[in-house]
Amino acid sequence: MTLDTAPAPAAARPAPPAQPRKRLLRPGRLGLHAFLMTVSLAFLAPLLLAVYASLRPYDETSEHGYFSLPKKLSFDYYQQAFSDSGMTKYFVNTLIIAVPGVLLALFLASFVAFAVARLKMRGSILLLMLFTAGNLLPQQVIVTPLYVMFNRIPLPYWMSDSMTMFDSYWAVISVQVGFQIGFCVFVLANFMRTLPREILEAAIVDGASVWTQYWRITLPLCRPALAALGTLQFTWMYNDFLWALVFISDGDKLPVTSALNNLRGQFFTDYNLLAAGSVIVALPTLLVFLLLQRHFIAGLTLGSTKG
Repeated sequence: MTLDTAPAPAAARPAPPAQPRKRLLRPGRLGLHAFLMTVSLAFLAPLLLAVYASLRPYDETSEHGYFSLPKKLSFDYYQQAFSDSGMTKYFVNTLIIAVPGVLLALFLASFVAFAVARLKMRGSILLLMLFTAGNLLPQQVIVTPLYVMFNRIPLPYWMSDSMTMFDSYWAVISVQVGFQIGFCVFVLANFMRTLPREILEAAIVDGASVWTQYWRITLPLCRPALAALGTLQFTWMYNDFLWALVFISDGDKLPVTSALNNLRGQFFTDYNLLAAGSVIVALPTLLVFLLLQRHFIAGLTLGSTKG
């Protein structure tokens, strides 16, 4: 007895895998890529030039120009900039201002955003518009009123050496939080509106209080938005110099942005040394962005396709 081992018909044989089609760049897309690369290089050019200048001796750049080929590259200016400006102390001062400011702004803004977006209350849209309108007020307009007010607000000695709010970190933190909370409320409220309401309805059926709905249900879902806002807020508060310059008179309390003034001489300024100091000052914000990059991008894109 023999078995029929005839080959299977051609129709029953598996089809060979399809070859991937090569995507051709259209002229429009090619032009878009060229435009984006040009814009990116334009934004990166000052930073790249600062890094390049900080690695070269000033005598070489003054003789041959900043766009000449280098004869010697070293990190000597970075060590000199860090030691001559006393950046360790100023970095601590900046963290004392920026970290509490970011946490307070996000914490208070999340309260308002939850009430506006998730609770049924009258005037929620008007309240959101009021917080958003605060961002349209020029900061320089209220410098003088705030200066007078902070000189009249008393504080205990353990909170301020001057016994007033002026010349203390509290003045800078309060102003930073006051100006940034409006933007945070606007972003968080719009983000919370994209969250499914069924989650809160199920929690209410289970007997969850308003605090539980906010702290244990809504806030964890807003982690991408909070990370994105935290990155932006830290960058803005870290780089700010106006409010610290106005409300702090003690030079030992100034933020790190003021440390660059210590690198400027009375009769001569080594701009390569100043470039090295600028790069050192910019490193913490770059580090924060790299650490929170995944959450930052998720916070910007999540909910963009929801109706």
